[in-house]
Amino acid sequence: MLIPRFLMRHHVSIEPYLGNGSKGPAYGPAARVRCFLDEQTRMVRSPAGEQVTSSSTVYADPGTAGPTGSRVTLPDGQLTTVIWCKDRDGGGLPTPDHVEIALE
Repeated sequence: MLIPRFLMRHHVSIEPYLGNGSKGPAYGPAARVRCFLDEQTRMVRSPAGEQVTSSSTVYADPGTAGPTGSRVTLPDGQLTTVIWCKDRDGGGLPTPDHVEIALE
């Protein structure tokens, strides 16, 4: 089961983080992602275990790639960065499987 299509009202652009190059961070080609964007500020833990502030969360279909450090363009044109990306799988329960991406 997926998140119902009528809730997926937003589109963001995700440029996957590839690592640091000689000129700074390197990103892959942008992918346009249909999603639900929740612009709510909340505290989350970074992969390093630090408590950081997330300005918004993207809920997208399973398989959506958003590695930590990826660059995301929101619908209003604002640029932000992925704090973490987690698969949310209901394990066969009648809950929507999705990817949750916390943004700076």
